[in-house]
Amino acid sequence: TLLFQEWGLRLYQHIYIFSLYKKFFSDDDDEKCPLVPDENTNGFIYAKIFGGFEKIRSSICDLVTISRLLNATLVIPEIQQSTRSKGVSYKFKSFSYLYDEEQFIMLLKNDVNIVKSLPEYLKAARRRSELRCRVAFHALQFRPEIQILGLRMVERLRASGQPFLAYHPGLVRDTLAYHGCAELFQDVHTELIQYRRAQLIKQGIINDELSVDSHSRRENGSCPLMPEEVGLLLRALGYPSKTIIYLAGSKTFGGQRLLIPLRALFGNLVDRTTLCSKTELSDLVGPEAPLPADIFRLPLPKSEQQLIDQWKKAGPRPRPLPPPPDRPIYQHEKEGWYAWILEKDKEPDPSPMEHRMQAHRLIWDALDYIVSVEADALFPGFNNDGSGWPDFSGLVIGQRLYERASSRTYRPDRKTIAALFNITRDDMYHPKRDWMLSVKEHLNRSLSEDGFFRQSLLSKPNSFLSHPLPECSCRIPSVETTKQIKGKDGRIVFGGEEECPKWMELARAEGARNDDMESAEDDNDTVEQLEPDAVDATSSLTSLIDHDEEWDPND
Repeated sequence: TLLFQEWGLRLYQHIYIFSLYKKFFSDDDDEKCPLVPDENTNGFIYAKIFGGFEKIRSSICDLVTISRLLNATLVIPEIQQSTRSKGVSYKFKSFSYLYDEEQFIMLLKNDVNIVKSLPEYLKAARRRSELRCRVAFHALQFRPEIQILGLRMVERLRASGQPFLAYHPGLVRDTLAYHGCAELFQDVHTELIQYRRAQLIKQGIINDELSVDSHSRRENGSCPLMPEEVGLLLRALGYPSKTIIYLAGSKTFGGQRLLIPLRALFGNLVDRTTLCSKTELSDLVGPEAPLPADIFRLPLPKSEQQLIDQWKKAGPRPRPLPPPPDRPIYQHEKEGWYAWILEKDKEPDPSPMEHRMQAHRLIWDALDYIVSVEADALFPGFNNDGSGWPDFSGLVIGQRLYERASSRTYRPDRKTIAALFNITRDDMYHPKRDWMLSVKEHLNRSLSEDGFFRQSLLSKPNSFLSHPLPECSCRIPSVETTKQIKGKDGRIVFGGEEECPKWMELARAEGARNDDMESAEDDNDTVEQLEPDAVDATSSLTSLIDHDEEWDPND
């Protein structure tokens, strides 16, 4: 193994480089990295990537960069061990579960050598020893089935003829624990967040106290905006109550209870389950072997002899009356995934079904990513968290900026928003006109150059994926070079782009040709016939409520 830290290369903790074979560098220190990959590369880089959707995408970009610098052959990385060992469909390999392997290899063939697997002799050895822009925005394409369904969801959202807004809450357990936002929930979720925060402190990821003032963290902008607050901000901006809002995010920590106020303000709050049929979603994951269901089981009743023995050991008389019978456990209390927090000190290991659901969430995040990039407007509940890892909203913002710099993307300053809500906290649903004007001014300014420059200053030090300019921008030959604009720290924020490379011009021409062919086919084709359950879903968006595992019928 090579210690990359010695060479000043940053490898995140969720990437584990298992094997790098042969010799890495030439004895000649003056030898430079070739412009094109050499046939005689310095061995192979093989990696497994652990983490969620955001970390996977960022880590792949880092792996390609490292392979290029070391002139090594990159083996297609394995994505999240659960996609291979926890009963996920045999139809896909690990990488192809989410991304298109052939596209990835083809677009990077002039940058780095990529193979699908290690040679057999190196596989045996491993068992015994137990550019970046092109990667992120061109080579990493989702597999065709995911892209087709994602674009179909966009078409269904626009079928009514009105624009739609994408919203990602950013309410993730690890994020809330990292920033100390536990007290914002005031229920069992607070305990779950604190347990996770204690783990992060023990692992050395957090150098802070376990108990912190969540409200002060919220006021300095460290915590996500709550869905209720986002609903009030959108209403202050003038969005009508019939606005279609697409809820991105495969899982919102806190469940449907947190979304009730937002649904009350905007009835057309939809997600993938509203737009897609169960058949369409199950086709994406492929055939899977049946797993035993996670059945909630009551403790076994004690026998009469056990009760007698317990009574004899209860101590000297007089003895207290026996306790009353246990309260009945109702159906909505049988989720069981967080019941351990009240009885045990250690979180139980995930069940096989939970491992499978973690793999499925990668696909749901991919669908949400496609819809969010194509949305007419985007409102992030949380981004620029300062942890060093790109978040989901940051990835979407970067992709939208790369594809369409003029796209309507809100970049709210959470510290300013918290100060505004503190002014009208006691009367949030009937604020004064001056308050609404202040909100509108701030959010509209986040759409302008002010928001653009602020995003650059906050995102650049952590990840170029959230703000890929000016590195990933170029100009066509017929356009003059734009003037460079620098930030306060002297860094170039915008301008001075070089001419676009030939491969990009060819790709753009090919894309335009494909668009013309698709439009011609659309003119000849009839209207798409949706499945019955998909038709019902798209025709009654306002009446459907997505019930997740935490839905309480008493709410």
